[in-house]
Amino acid sequence: MSARALSFGAIAGAYERFRPGYPEELFDLVAAYAGRPVRTALEIGAGTGKATRLFAGRGVAVTATDPDPAMLTELRRAVPANVTAVRAAFEDLRPGRTYGLVYAAAALHWTRPEGRWARVAALLGPAGVFANFGGPVQLADQAVEDAVRGARAPFLESDGIPSPDGTAPGEAMQWPGTELQRSRLFTDVRQAVITRRLTVSAPDYVGYLSTVSAYLQLPQPRRQQAYDAIARALPETVGIDADITVHLARRAGHARPDTLADGPAGDPARAA
Repeated sequence: MSARALSFGAIAGAYERFRPGYPEELFDLVAAYAGRPVRTALEIGAGTGKATRLFAGRGVAVTATDPDPAMLTELRRAVPANVTAVRAAFEDLRPGRTYGLVYAAAALHWTRPEGRWARVAALLGPAGVFANFGGPVQLADQAVEDAVRGARAPFLESDGIPSPDGTAPGEAMQWPGTELQRSRLFTDVRQAVITRRLTVSAPDYVGYLSTVSAYLQLPQPRRQQAYDAIARALPETVGIDADITVHLARRAGHARPDTLADGPAGDPARAA
């Protein structure tokens, strides 16, 4: 796992405070796709538990995994008793139980591509469901966006993360749906978008930026200079588009993840 992927622990408190949570509509979408009660789930890269609380709050027994102890400390403060927190990277899980649902909330792009889908499939029971969801937080007003881009330019060309497989933003199917469609381990791949428009204060928007990995890679003095420059470019409150792109797929009923070309079966469900 890259240093950038492991940079969030240092700002776990800010991550919990400034990152938006997930709406009930998301759970309803996943549950409707599953077509049967979702009783158990494994979460990849749970972070501070933003998505964990949504699923656990609807009665799902969630095993929440994350490699960072500081993130899990924040998670444990807020999740209900039906959550089991496990310190482990996705690649470090060991063989064990399977789940009705495996999901990732704005974390899958940090996992290694080699064997990714075989590992996910091995974590799922027959016809189990995989869900991935997330999306960038973007300023809704183009003039404000232009001002912020100009303020950020001396420090960062971009603060986004490109598609892991190079899919262009305008394509009808986005990553990871593109990879799921190519995998023999999954079927019934779908994509949906939950639209969200939020209004936040300028300090809270800068607080959100303080949890974005691109800024965390800057040396501390430069990082603070970037935040200060952006803060000067903002009005008192800003509208943000925080749409959630959801990808859903089922484990193919005939697929054996230990024999297919997507890679080795992986090490499901128990931390080393």
